[in-house]
Amino acid sequence: MTRKNHEDNTSPPARNANLSAQAVILAAEAIDGSEIAFNQLVDLFQGDVFKMVYYRTLSRMDAEDITQNVFIKAFKNISGLKSPERFKSWLFSIALNQTRDFYRKKKLLTMLGISGRNEEYEPDSEKGDTPDPLDDMIRRDFWKHVGLFLDKLPGMEREVFTLRFMDHLAIQEIGDVLGKRESTVKTHLYRALEKFRKETKMRQFLTGE
Repeated sequence: MTRKNHEDNTSPPARNANLSAQAVILAAEAIDGSEIAFNQLVDLFQGDVFKMVYYRTLSRMDAEDITQNVFIKAFKNISGLKSPERFKSWLFSIALNQTRDFYRKKKLLTMLGISGRNEEYEPDSEKGDTPDPLDDMIRRDFWKHVGLFLDKLPGMEREVFTLRFMDHLAIQEIGDVLGKRESTVKTHLYRALEKFRKETKMRQFLTGE
């Protein structure tokens, strides 16, 4: 068996565990001042952070700008991170705050009558960019249905639902990102799921029934 075949047969949990262990080691080195280790962390998590921001902005251009700001802020402040094991949740909390800041600024510009960049969502393949799996997955109708559902949820339920099912964070990581106890996260997630189960149109869209 070749090495490539062996790696291809590695179970997803094992790959995730290896990634997590690697991230902890790199985070510890970055905290100690290693710029090389931080750049490797960027390589590991840039895609995840971009998707997190893109889910919330539906703008590739804005998501790229915010993602860049997230890693700039993380680089400047990583020396203050106490636990390397918390790097992922710490990074996602920065991403969430940067996205909120983006919307606060956007709202302020609108109130002042200053037009900022207003990029409507359209598939990047129509803009001449090379499509990727993310672009294939994201469609107008999908985000229309998701947006309609999320708009009905209270703020904390919306955040927990999004972090769990769109950003794929574990309960503990969500608690770290939001500064909430795991029991509180589970309560909000349960409430959101109960409302999701009652959303007939959303379920029909996802299942194709």
